[in-house]
Amino acid sequence: MPQRPAPDFDYEAALKECAAGRRAALEALYRQEGPRLLGVAQRILRDRARAEDIVHDAFVNIWKQAAGFDATRGSARGWLYRIARNLALNAVRDSRHETGMDDDTAAALDIRDSMQAWHDTHDAFEWRDSAGRIGPCLEQLEPVRRNCLLHAYVEGLSQSEIAQRIGAPLGTVKAWIKRSLKALKECLA
Repeated sequence: MPQRPAPDFDYEAALKECAAGRRAALEALYRQEGPRLLGVAQRILRDRARAEDIVHDAFVNIWKQAAGFDATRGSARGWLYRIARNLALNAVRDSRHETGMDDDTAAALDIRDSMQAWHDTHDAFEWRDSAGRIGPCLEQLEPVRRNCLLHAYVEGLSQSEIAQRIGAPLGTVKAWIKRSLKALKECLA
């Protein structure tokens, strides 16, 4: 049975320790989040061996980039997930280029991957009370608006990164996110 994460684990302190070159901190981060990061990568890639490679690469990146972590841009735990998720999504995109996928199919898979990432995060963070209610609320949003929220809050992308990814003006993305959050709030009320 997988070990549950320690609720009082200090991710930010562990990253600071990694930045100072203390390998024990990286090992502690791996013990704390490795199995869940593997689950996220495996769900995105649908291949355990590739997912294991992604998690390995993620921890190499975490080690190398720990000094660059900025707590003003988000949580340390979210930063870990963002690194792993981005590597997994890049691997999917790379494999899509090899198979010559058309834009419509890639967009449909992006939507599916975003929803799956939301479900993965749902599992990782045990949203028992709100998960049953937020899923249907997310489904009520237009796909492009739902994807903006998922890109922001599941993948940890900035609004400008989202605008680039979906090819929409930054102001439009900001408005969609704001309105979508309001719609979610009303739906959950």
